[in-house]
Amino acid sequence: MIKKEDVYKIGKLGKPHGVKGEVRMLCTDDIFDRVESDCLILEIDGILVPFFMEEYRFRSDERVLVKFADIDTEAQARELTGCEVYFPREQADRHEGEATWAELVGYALVDARRDTLVGTITRVDDTTINILFEVETADGREVLVPASEELIEQVDKARHRIHVRMPEGILEL
Repeated sequence: MIKKEDVYKIGKLGKPHGVKGEVRMLCTDDIFDRVESDCLILEIDGILVPFFMEEYRFRSDERVLVKFADIDTEAQARELTGCEVYFPREQADRHEGEATWAELVGYALVDARRDTLVGTITRVDDTTINILFEVETADGREVLVPASEELIEQVDKARHRIHVRMPEGILEL
């Protein structure tokens, strides 16, 4: 069984495209540019299910047309509309390059100055020029931490940890 901590969200499926089972996908991560894979994970009724891709092609930087194995009709593709799309962390971790913002969701955030665990990154808000980590602390609070490259000291992909020089007083806000 695939667990949520073993994957990270890369997009969402939209409507079918044509009548041969292709489906539109809004992609929020550039994983296709970085890692070869023949499988994506879809969340169907709360269960993570692997789907093998026969092919995919880009319509724009964020829009991809995907043809999954054994999905051969518009009706079958329509059943997948709205499914969240995930990618296996293990495959992304093997990639030598830097982690993307989407990959960091689920990572532990560590205060690099004190070497203490702050919490778990639940979301990355990159809708503005000032990117923020939304972090759930051990006591259940939600805090926002700047995700500035100047503050990030280390990204440990193997242990799923990111070390950040926390701005003074940020956790008291």
